[in-house]
Amino acid sequence: MATAKTIYTCRECGGTSPKWLGQCPHCKAWNTLDESVAEPSGAAAGKNRFQGLAKRQPVATLSEIDAADVQRLPTGQEELDRVLGGGIVPGGVVLIGGDPGIGKSTLLLQALDALSGQIPVLYVTGEESGAQVALRARRLGLAGTAVRVLAEINLESIIATLEAEQPAFCVIDSIQTVYSEQLTSAPGSVAQVRECAAQLTRVAKTTGCSLVLVGHVTKEGALAGPRVLEHIVDTVLYFEGDTHSSFRLVRAIKNRFGAVNEIGVFAMTERGLKGVSNPSAIFLSTHGEPVPGSCVMVTLEGTRPLLVEIQALVDSGGPSPRRLSVGLDRDRLAMLLAVLHRHAGVACMDQDVFVNAVGGVRIGEPAADLAVLLAIQGSLRGRALPRGFIAFGEVGLAGEVRPAPRGQERLKEAAKLGFSVAVVPKANAPKKPIEGLTVHGVERIEEAMDVVRSL
Repeated sequence: MATAKTIYTCRECGGTSPKWLGQCPHCKAWNTLDESVAEPSGAAAGKNRFQGLAKRQPVATLSEIDAADVQRLPTGQEELDRVLGGGIVPGGVVLIGGDPGIGKSTLLLQALDALSGQIPVLYVTGEESGAQVALRARRLGLAGTAVRVLAEINLESIIATLEAEQPAFCVIDSIQTVYSEQLTSAPGSVAQVRECAAQLTRVAKTTGCSLVLVGHVTKEGALAGPRVLEHIVDTVLYFEGDTHSSFRLVRAIKNRFGAVNEIGVFAMTERGLKGVSNPSAIFLSTHGEPVPGSCVMVTLEGTRPLLVEIQALVDSGGPSPRRLSVGLDRDRLAMLLAVLHRHAGVACMDQDVFVNAVGGVRIGEPAADLAVLLAIQGSLRGRALPRGFIAFGEVGLAGEVRPAPRGQERLKEAAKLGFSVAVVPKANAPKKPIEGLTVHGVERIEEAMDVVRSL
């Protein structure tokens, strides 16, 4: 019996190589080539397996194409609808990934049960049996009277079931367990994941069935499989959070039907995942009295303003002081310390500096700069900021305080939650006073330090 020929396929771009290489010759990515079994030449006849799935469309003029707003159907989970852009879209394909045990299957089963009263739904599980899914539904208190369940990993059988059941919403849990008989490689390989996702996407587009694909993640936190998987689908969601904490974040990385970088906040309870209506409460510590080294800022996650507490600890260091940040860019922290020394006269060159964003949230926008510097200065001097104080703004290398986008929304959110004093860039200062909030507009970091000392 002849030995099966092997090839090496890049998990990033899908390119192939006859031998293993450290760098992909196609996309130049490192350590991305995985061994797989080459398809026999007779498999070329399988190219017709896509025929009948996609109907040929005539060429049309852009201005003449009907561009009506897509109809959305709420899933019954307000936080999930926020991330999706308002609900599910007919024919839309969503890819959701996250660590094992984070709550992906739980959230989707809850959404299926809520949608089953309006539309036909189907849950395809390749990792569990039907009895295991039923046990989870009972534990969550879900009736499941109209939720159809299929325990199958064969792609052809799944497509046949979709044609027979004709669901309007379907969950595939997970895409890494599905395999096609047209390919000889094992489930989860680059070729299988790519081909199965492509065929399921074609079925969704031609039938109008909304499809959710659950994806595994690698130890680095990226979605497993070829990167082309993220390009095929319409929406990519990431489930984030510590399994030891009860709070979970669902973040949109790509969304053809809505805004990206939206987040949904959930709390894990005995009855499954529940949306958190006021997520700012998660990221704010409850101090009895103001403490040195703490400053609250308003950050934007998509369209939602969130109040996050920035904590700093400055302690005496050795000959090589450490700079450590959690939830913030470490390189930016080093830059801010240099600005603080040069333009505000606050030296930390012989001090260890630790900065943390409370609640495990990650802040990527530079609007956190001013709050970080005020927290560091407060910890170094041992002086706490007054109660009800917030700050935000980008700090430049010349010491200037630059405006943050949508500053008015940030200030209104802070006022709504009871904050009374704000130090913000002068360009973000409101033209009309905001009730209950005293706003100090500053142009330079020195001015911000002077305002804080006078409070």
